[in-house]
Amino acid sequence: MLQQTERLALGSIGVGIVVLGLKTLAYALTGSIALYSDAVESIVNVVAAMSALVAVHMAGRPADSNHPYGHHKAEYISAVVEGVLIVLAALAILREAWMGFQAARLLTVPVEGLLVNALAGGLNALWCRTLLREGARLRSPALIADGQHLWADVLSSAGVLGGIVLAVATGWWWLDPLLATLVAGNILWSGWRLVGHSLSSLMDRSLPTDELDSVRALIAEHATGALQAHDLRTRRAGSRTFVDFHLVVPGSMSVTDAHAVCDRIENSIRAAHDDVVITIHVEPEHKAKQTGAVVIGRSP
Repeated sequence: MLQQTERLALGSIGVGIVVLGLKTLAYALTGSIALYSDAVESIVNVVAAMSALVAVHMAGRPADSNHPYGHHKAEYISAVVEGVLIVLAALAILREAWMGFQAARLLTVPVEGLLVNALAGGLNALWCRTLLREGARLRSPALIADGQHLWADVLSSAGVLGGIVLAVATGWWWLDPLLATLVAGNILWSGWRLVGHSLSSLMDRSLPTDELDSVRALIAEHATGALQAHDLRTRRAGSRTFVDFHLVVPGSMSVTDAHAVCDRIENSIRAAHDDVVITIHVEPEHKAKQTGAVVIGRSP
């Protein structure tokens, strides 16, 4: 049975194919380089959606002997692939725009083409909203990346439509390749941000500051009986969060009591953070550190 993330990824493929068909038709009706750039970006959308489907399928596989921490990072690989595809699409658009500057093209039957492209942009906007909402709820980097790319596509499509209307009204046909150049720059920036974020996550970047502060506060509040916690480390792989730290307890504390303290901490963190794996290394009091520790019994 398909997981929800896989169903959404399949939906992205279907929507992407429909939008690609509409934007290709709009380009055929107008001959506009700017609408050509929109159609090229839709090709990237379809390929990226296929990549996302493969990624979320792999990420959903359970841990095994070769991947004891699971397969969650597969989604970040998909996001990197999508970023690279965006850059390649932008280069193709820039080439076409340069040719347009060299030899201006008159737009033909612009109204019909613009209406078709507007329909494609509206469909993209609706699906983009769905992907961003569900991607955040499911904590799926692949779906969020797909949604962010679609949002950039929606914005560039809106700009293209407005610019072409202006070109038709004024007769300034050089606006057509200029708009294509602006679209290329926009998606290049989108691709750069996407690749940077994904590579950062692949390098086990720590949780955002607000989430990290939340973990520290929960440890300080629920570790009553212990002396301190130090060497707190966090990372995220797909939808899963990893937290590990050292917990210093009095030398006289029994193993049973120390285990109970650990259970309290783990339960509090799991209640506040979904899909979290917690590792606590219990140490005797002579292992306490003077700096960088979470003081038990009060907020850090």
